[in-house]
Amino acid sequence: MSVRARTLIQLSVTGALLTLAVAAPPASAGQGRPVPLRIATYNVHAGTGTDGVFDLERQAAALRALDADVIGLQEVDVHWGARSQGLDVAGELARRLGMRVSFAPIYSLDPVTAGGPRREYGVAVLSRFPIRSATNHEITRLSTQDENPAPAPAPGFGEVTLKVRGVPVQVFVTHLDYRADPAVRGAQVADTRRIMARERARLPGARQFLLGDFNAEPSAPELAPLWRELRDAGAGPGSPGTYPAEAPVKRIDYVAVGKGVRVRGASVPVEAVASDHRPVVADVSMTR
Repeated sequence: MSVRARTLIQLSVTGALLTLAVAAPPASAGQGRPVPLRIATYNVHAGTGTDGVFDLERQAAALRALDADVIGLQEVDVHWGARSQGLDVAGELARRLGMRVSFAPIYSLDPVTAGGPRREYGVAVLSRFPIRSATNHEITRLSTQDENPAPAPAPGFGEVTLKVRGVPVQVFVTHLDYRADPAVRGAQVADTRRIMARERARLPGARQFLLGDFNAEPSAPELAPLWRELRDAGAGPGSPGTYPAEAPVKRIDYVAVGKGVRVRGASVPVEAVASDHRPVVADVSMTR
């Protein structure tokens, strides 16, 4: 082969390599860019508003107005009974919003009539992203269905795993005990931290969110351990209350975020008709 031919071949190979180098971005491209997410929580009071009227379309409209990518719901009925017209509230809201849903029952009771669906009540997650896995964890509870309840492990601490533009995300939704005695809430917080730590180890690098009605204000001693690993997205001077919806005097509903999540802003929408709570919505960004 002549020198000129070898030179032409070398130039052709070099040109091809340069073209490939320009056309194919490095594997790390985009890794430093933050990934935005709008995430919310809402105690929907089984679809009943402050006027005592069950109105699922009104509830769906309130959720739609949040324009959130992921929403944690509490007090969700699924074929529970007359108060919610026997409907699958979780499924109906998901259908009306065009979102995926994962429901985690706290209570799952036998149907009133044989052959009917089980009567269930619990928490749920609505998501614009595909739900890759879902788990219903047990935490300490004091049942409202027993005459003489004792604290015991029970389900209703929901978790879903998502992938948001390449970032693995674990979303937990909870409804802590409402009683004045904080003992059960304290046990629930301990359970929550243990479960979230275990799940964090199971999926290293996942960004974690805890959404829910904690039935306690941010400074409550029983919530203090949560703030060791999580940040209250709604914290700040003059943070608005969430309960009761018509004239809030308490902030008991939370979007809490873990490591690798930056809070860009949070708000409590003024809408105060669709439920006895107000929702919380937060705009965050996640590092890859």
